[in-house]
Amino acid sequence: MTSPCPDREDLLQALVDGELDAANAVALEAHLKTCAGCAAHHRTLLAVRDRMAEAELATPAPAHLRQRIEAMIEAEGRRPAPVRKRPWWAGVAAAWTTAGAMAAVAASLMVVELNAATSTLETQLVANHVRSMQVGHLIDVATSDRHVVRPWFNGKIDFAPPVPELADQGFPLAGGRLDYADGRTVAAIVYRRRAHAINLFVMPHRDAGWTPPWSRSHPAGGYSVVRWSRGGLDYWAVSDVEGGELDEFRRAFEAKAAS
Repeated sequence: MTSPCPDREDLLQALVDGELDAANAVALEAHLKTCAGCAAHHRTLLAVRDRMAEAELATPAPAHLRQRIEAMIEAEGRRPAPVRKRPWWAGVAAAWTTAGAMAAVAASLMVVELNAATSTLETQLVANHVRSMQVGHLIDVATSDRHVVRPWFNGKIDFAPPVPELADQGFPLAGGRLDYADGRTVAAIVYRRRAHAINLFVMPHRDAGWTPPWSRSHPAGGYSVVRWSRGGLDYWAVSDVEGGELDEFRRAFEAKAAS
């Protein structure tokens, strides 16, 4: 098997973890189209990530083991504090080895640690929004003309996001850019609400269980996030405006995009 380029191994891992900025992500994706070694390594990393996130790996410990551990902890709390020759949890660890429980607990802990370390898509998009607020990162094509923004995405992504003009609804179009999330290049359409920016991230829909036509997640890190799906695309609106205003933006966007 062809090995990946040594100078790109760390970048490939960052790409899978959603830690690359849009420019480096796009450049690395272009490299993957011409380098078989890096492409194969990238597929392996994606497969490992997806496999480790599967729910069936998180096998819970049996109920009787939990009861034994709780009983040992309770008994330990009733004892006077002796001079211990070994930590009390050594006995717990020994109990875990019975009936294959150690393997089950290890698998469960491994998945929990992996999920905690791996950013969710919402967290990635909020981070992308914050990064876009830095000077020069918000817009690649700056215009309020939808007939300029929408064609600008042609050839850069393999889907066509709707770009309605919402100035009459209080959300003027500011432009667009390419961004990177969930291991792929996505469209970011930028609208304004007074002095605030709204990043609307658009990407092809990926099935991850049924979701309603639209749903609002809880605010993340002080930012409002509204998500909905329609016409084979997922939409994520992120901003520091109030959640009610972001709901108003969603309704205005859907109404204009459908007309």
